[in-house]
Amino acid sequence: MRKQAAKKLPLAPDPKFGDKVVTRFVNNIMEQGKKSIAYKIFYDALDRVSQMTNENGYEVWKKALSNVTPAVEVRSRRIGGATFQIPAEVRADRKVSLSMKWLIRYAGDRNGKSMAEKLANEIVAASKGEGAAFKKKEDTHRMAEANKAFSHFKV
Repeated sequence: MRKQAAKKLPLAPDPKFGDKVVTRFVNNIMEQGKKSIAYKIFYDALDRVSQMTNENGYEVWKKALSNVTPAVEVRSRRIGGATFQIPAEVRADRKVSLSMKWLIRYAGDRNGKSMAEKLANEIVAASKGEGAAFKKKEDTHRMAEANKAFSHFKV
């Protein structure tokens, strides 16, 4: 095991908005190291979002991301031969990571021609509090609420 925790490499802000969160999102979209294609997908999706909503695509994306960000999740803990689902607060870094992964994953599952089109539709849906990514957040919160009786076990 390591003696020291691995250091987080600093992220470069994206070229268009100068936002490190955008770079993180693009890194999650990226497959097989093709970052330029991932950027193209993301920026194209934001253009589509701004056409669909007549608002700033970047602002709609930020709203969508905050709408699908979970506050609590359940973690499994084995106690006396039984496994309990124990609700726990989500770390700030993990919150952002989960919301990005959910948005991208459920965008991929949507119907549409290109990934940019699918992502745009999922972003618009999430910003309105709809869509599969938002439903995933709601389900996560519901599970944590249902298992609140086990919260005294703490992870």
